[in-house]
Amino acid sequence: MRFDGDLRYVALGDSHTEGVGDGDDSTGVRGWADRLAVHLAATGARVEYANLAVRGRLARQVREEQLAPALEMRPDVATVFAGVNDVIRSGYDADEVVGHMEAMFAELTASGARVATLTFPNIAKVAPLTKPLLPRVLDFNERVRAAAARHGVVVADVAAHEISTDRRLWAQDRLHCTPLGHERIAGALASALTLPGADESWSDPLPLLPRSGALRTVAEEVRWLGAFLGPWILRRLRGRSSGDGRVPKRPALLPVEAKESSSDA
Repeated sequence: MRFDGDLRYVALGDSHTEGVGDGDDSTGVRGWADRLAVHLAATGARVEYANLAVRGRLARQVREEQLAPALEMRPDVATVFAGVNDVIRSGYDADEVVGHMEAMFAELTASGARVATLTFPNIAKVAPLTKPLLPRVLDFNERVRAAAARHGVVVADVAAHEISTDRRLWAQDRLHCTPLGHERIAGALASALTLPGADESWSDPLPLLPRSGALRTVAEEVRWLGAFLGPWILRRLRGRSSGDGRVPKRPALLPVEAKESSSDA
């Protein structure tokens, strides 16, 4: 991949790619895809970037709604990250979900794009009450790695690094990343794509924090259950999604400046 000319980057996915947890709806969300676009621009390339991700989308919806528009943009670089919303739902079908991921890998790489994806961290270390879902997550990661290998897709294997489960990288809902978490993911992707100037510093550990006592840990879990897991379950029972009525935040290719201070990349 050359960095001395024009470069088109398109991001496909759900809330993680949209940038939830890094900013808010009043000021706008940023996220790792916006930050990766800045990394690309810092190489000296003239980068145009579109983000088609919408929160709450399942892998099937990402494929149905975002793949065709992405292909029309003829991206040089594309990121695809979906499936987490599927994994945490009842009725999860691993073959179907990863099948949608692989179909996107196949079509984007066939178009000439350099495609990258991520693995999802050990959620049991981030939110202990989700431990029953861990086998699904581990299996999902293995399937994604295999599908990526079949199509020459770059994998930023975030799950293989201890830093990925540091609570300081995770927002209060424990499903989305903080700005620091999004920054680390962008660094992981920049490194996996072997961008000039990228290195493995994204995986460096943070300073140790005092260990929480048992009572505090239990209290935190109870608060999380009431503030986040409960409302999520209620939305599912009502057949609603956090992405209902939403559209992509950056549906067209727009120029990117190589500076971190930009709020929208």
